[in-house]
Amino acid sequence: MRRNLTPEDLGDLLTQPKNAVLATRFANGEILLSPVWHEWREGGFEISCGEDDVKARHIRRDPRVSVVLAEDVPPYRGIEIRGEAAILRPGDLSSLRRIAIRYLGQEIGQAYMADADPSRQVLIRVEPGTLRAWDFADEY
Repeated sequence: MRRNLTPEDLGDLLTQPKNAVLATRFANGEILLSPVWHEWREGGFEISCGEDDVKARHIRRDPRVSVVLAEDVPPYRGIEIRGEAAILRPGDLSSLRRIAIRYLGQEIGQAYMADADPSRQVLIRVEPGTLRAWDFADEY
């Protein structure tokens, strides 16, 4: 396994519409793992979320999170970042629209966002405190 890779070493992995997994904490310390739509942007993950979603509530109380994105086919590329999340209120819905279109396609993504209440949408921004990236390219 190749270790200590950079996000750039992962090729197109971060541009693919694969669900990432976001780990947040309940008040009692238990972990919630949530599949999330995301976009890798400017060195971190941006994740779309409803303002009152459990993930957003967890982050407001405890911003420590982890995000993992990994392939289930060779060369099994993956990235994990651990850090503190910020909840952002986008000035417009362009980031959220890009994410919806990425996962649903142009037509359905636009329709999905047409029904979204901008005042109820947030963007979770996670920048690496710790970054771990890997692949098994040498084995294939």
